[in-house]
Amino acid sequence: MAASLKLISHKLCPYVQRAVIALTEKGVPFERIDIDLANKPDWFLKISPLGKVPVLVVTTEQGEVALFESNVICEYIEETQGGVKLHPNDPLKRAEHRAWMEFGSAILGDLWGLETTTDAATFESKRQAIIAKFTRVEAALGAGPFFAGQSFSLVDAVFAPIFRYFDVFDEVTELGIFRDLSKVRAWRAELAKRPSVKTAVGADYPQLLRAFLVRHDAHLLKLAA
Repeated sequence: MAASLKLISHKLCPYVQRAVIALTEKGVPFERIDIDLANKPDWFLKISPLGKVPVLVVTTEQGEVALFESNVICEYIEETQGGVKLHPNDPLKRAEHRAWMEFGSAILGDLWGLETTTDAATFESKRQAIIAKFTRVEAALGAGPFFAGQSFSLVDAVFAPIFRYFDVFDEVTELGIFRDLSKVRAWRAELAKRPSVKTAVGADYPQLLRAFLVRHDAHLLKLAA
């Protein structure tokens, strides 16, 4: 019996989107269960040691195993599911990709500050930190269209949800993050067209993100033209 997969999710979580994109790229069937992170169900807290999503529940003949941490989940999907390869075969290249996945997580840390701060000075420091990090990404990119050239990889799955934030932010104000980063802009545009990326969130994502910004009285909204 093949393992059946349940992905415990939250509609806005970028880390969940990584796993959804990886599963979709590989054509793996899975059940997605969205929960409210402000009111976490008891059954979820029992299987998620950190109380975070995503959690991938793998049902085997021996019972259920709950995997937590998005990169761990993506690696498990890559190692156990057929279909297209999302990591390079070469060990050094693969390690390099894993490092850039971690770099994407560091950008998400700055993004959290950008979208939740009410303070202009903190906002600007986070904006500058994100520009600096994406300048490093620009230097690492080749001819495209994806991070590693012609092949879509887990690094792409990590960065696509980061760029999705800016689709909403751009409707509010021009932050100038990608102004001087032509390769990053081209990569962002390519990822936005990818079916797995488009379907990783619901149609209500922009409204939910805006509501999140309003709840946090985000400084970002005060910059609206």
